[in-house]
Amino acid sequence: MRYSYKPSFLKTLKKLTPTAKSSVKEAIKELVIFFETGTRPGGLGLKKLRGQFWEIRAGLKIRIIFCLSDDIVEFIIVGTHDQIKQYLKQV
Repeated sequence: MRYSYKPSFLKTLKKLTPTAKSSVKEAIKELVIFFETGTRPGGLGLKKLRGQFWEIRAGLKIRIIFCLSDDIVEFIIVGTHDQIKQYLKQV
């Protein structure tokens, strides 16, 4: 599996608090472990949204959207539930 970060993800990540950034990094780490081992961690909240869009949780308020195709995971955006909803309406 290969992992990449779109500029939109990096831009939204910069706007988060240090605590939220840490939660995002931990959630991504757990997702990588899941893809490598097949062991699904509890609390990650992995779910398919539509098409190739998937979502994981980084705490109660922060969501991470990524696309999954073939052997590439591309992180798209990180934000609140409402920010994610707004983003998905635009694409």
